[in-house]
Amino acid sequence: MKDRLILGDGMLGTELVKQTGWDCISRKKDGIDFRVIDSYKDHLFEYDEIINCIAYTNTYDGNREESWNTNYKGVVDLVDYISSNTSKKLIHISTDYVYAHSKQNASEDDVPVHCGNWYGYTKLLGDAYVQLKLRDYLLIRSTHKPKPFPYEKAWKNQIGNFDYVDEQVKRLIKLINNDASGIVNVGGEVMSMYELAKQTKKDVEPEFVVFNETTPLNLIMDISKLKRIIK
Repeated sequence: MKDRLILGDGMLGTELVKQTGWDCISRKKDGIDFRVIDSYKDHLFEYDEIINCIAYTNTYDGNREESWNTNYKGVVDLVDYISSNTSKKLIHISTDYVYAHSKQNASEDDVPVHCGNWYGYTKLLGDAYVQLKLRDYLLIRSTHKPKPFPYEKAWKNQIGNFDYVDEQVKRLIKLINNDASGIVNVGGEVMSMYELAKQTKKDVEPEFVVFNETTPLNLIMDISKLKRIIK
């Protein structure tokens, strides 16, 4: 059995630990700083697979420095470490936002175009570095939401393969256990964010986001590769 280590105890990392019991290190628990690999690289030595759940996810705040240092520079340092330890595999969590304003129903083979905000741009740069430097990797593009839906309003005109974090983690575990590799789009059936929210928050109010370069309305991905792997 492979030894696996989760980086980060945010929403996704916490759910992954809950469902698997795999080891985890984080800033809160272990004092690591993902932007400084010397603060955590000694933790990585004994593990076969590193699952990176750390990202700067304040999608619209425009904090370029935090997005750059976490979503790109931190990924570069981690990838460089793993590329010098060729027995290790990286599972890296990316985002469906890299497909925004690109081809609709994009597959893993389509060339993404960043979504117009710094979050999507730096996540795409991190993805590219993983692909450039590593041979053995699994790169996940998805969106996950807390369950139950915690907000009073939800966008009715933004659609995609959205799902709750517990369901997305179930899919992720199946991919990892099946030794999936390359890029995999991960999500459920197409729906609006409002439709997803209504599943767990009946009184959620619909809201219509005005289309602009930073807020994509269509995030639909082709998830046929996912279905083939975890059928």
